[in-house]
Amino acid sequence: MSAEASALLASGDLLAQSGGVLAQWSAGSIGAVLDILLDPTIWLGAAAGGAFGAALGALPAFIFTGFLVIAGVWGGDAAMGSGVGVGFGPVFGPHISFAGGAAASAYAAKNGAMESGFDYHNAKDIGFALGSRPDILAVGAGFGVFGIVLEQTLRNLAIPTDPIAFTVVASALVHRAVFGYSVIGNVSSKASGYFDMGPFEREEMRDPNEVPGDGDKSSEDRLAVEPWLPNMYKWSHVAAIGAAAGLAASYAAIQTGNVFLGFGISAATLLFLNLGVDRIPVTHHMTLPGATAWAAFTGAGFSGTVGLIAGAGFGLLGAVIGEAFQRVFYAHGDTHVDPPAAAIFISSSILAVLAILGVLGSIWVPGT
Repeated sequence: MSAEASALLASGDLLAQSGGVLAQWSAGSIGAVLDILLDPTIWLGAAAGGAFGAALGALPAFIFTGFLVIAGVWGGDAAMGSGVGVGFGPVFGPHISFAGGAAASAYAAKNGAMESGFDYHNAKDIGFALGSRPDILAVGAGFGVFGIVLEQTLRNLAIPTDPIAFTVVASALVHRAVFGYSVIGNVSSKASGYFDMGPFEREEMRDPNEVPGDGDKSSEDRLAVEPWLPNMYKWSHVAAIGAAAGLAASYAAIQTGNVFLGFGISAATLLFLNLGVDRIPVTHHMTLPGATAWAAFTGAGFSGTVGLIAGAGFGLLGAVIGEAFQRVFYAHGDTHVDPPAAAIFISSSILAVLAILGVLGSIWVPGT
């Protein structure tokens, strides 16, 4: 695969094709994977990106992704592969810088190098910059390399999902295993199951020795349940913001012809969250599925109105999937496993399968 073709794939800047004809899965190949991964420059870029995420913190690094995507959309970069491609590629892609930063936080907290004062276990504090300590940067770099290997393998084998989002989730589960955390997490005896947020609402704490502490907390200093977004976990709230965000992103796609503007804006708004502004919603797992659904439905010949309704529906679906995922993997765990990434790869897989079956139009997902 040529560098130009790889850049275009990395940008994902492919909208639905018109006509709604029966789509066939376009299989990738091991040769395509090797064409990319035998180039040492991509490994070096990914290592630098993972270290970048560790130094700044996972969330600030992801915010940079958002600004790059916005700049790429407005720059009309579909032909050049810059901007959007840089935001999603080696160095600044979430599977590189964000995942590397999250892994570095897990490592730093485990080794007493991250007493951030966070309300939860310090390893979940993805907004905390870790600076320039060599071992922490090395962890970020290592997970950056892991990210590029897995993402490019999935992409060039044309696995019909979002390879970046899938890799973000896989990387987090791997860093839990590597650094000795529970991969799924431990449900408190005070909760009736993974989905029970009641102990958080009652401000109940963990029992002694029930879960690991960190540099400034013991087990009994931790909440029995630690919801990902304390201001945004009730199902009705999640559904409402999901539908609104999906609809907004779909209309932005109509205006720009690009499904990624909503995602970029969602990621950029997290700057306010990182700065401590209360009640800032996290919406990129609503805007990207929403805009992608609009493209898939209108590409299959449905009207613009139906496409907008589908965008709202898939925005809601992404929101609900993200909330369900956080209740299982985040609220009872010790490190950050990203609910939006899970929602994006699951919702994109649904749309990709429907595109392959010819029900919907082609989208930016590999193989469709």
